[in-house]
Amino acid sequence: MSFDSFFDYCISKKAVIEAFPFDQKTLVFKVGGKMFALADIVEFESVNLKCEPQKAIELRECYMAVQPGYHMSKKHWNTVQMQSDVDDKLLMELIDHSYDLVVASLSKKVRNEIEMG
Repeated sequence: MSFDSFFDYCISKKAVIEAFPFDQKTLVFKVGGKMFALADIVEFESVNLKCEPQKAIELRECYMAVQPGYHMSKKHWNTVQMQSDVDDKLLMELIDHSYDLVVASLSKKVRNEIEMG
């Protein structure tokens, strides 16, 4: 997946904003004020995505490209290497999973605002 495709897919989701809270090269996508995806815009060698803990372990066992989250909670985040054994379809599913996990963790009021959005 190209950076442009990754960007377009993440930003197309409801109520998503982009930010650079850490530095000028780490792009963060947020929904409801919480992160669901991060990527280095200069090198774009990997992306960090939130993941349900058991699913994170299963993905790491099945795909060489899926590793515990770099500089993130290893339990709740995966780093997925680009140009690897994870194809675009699976990467989009993992982005969806990350987004859905974060939305589910938001208050009912915020979730309703997103749905109405």
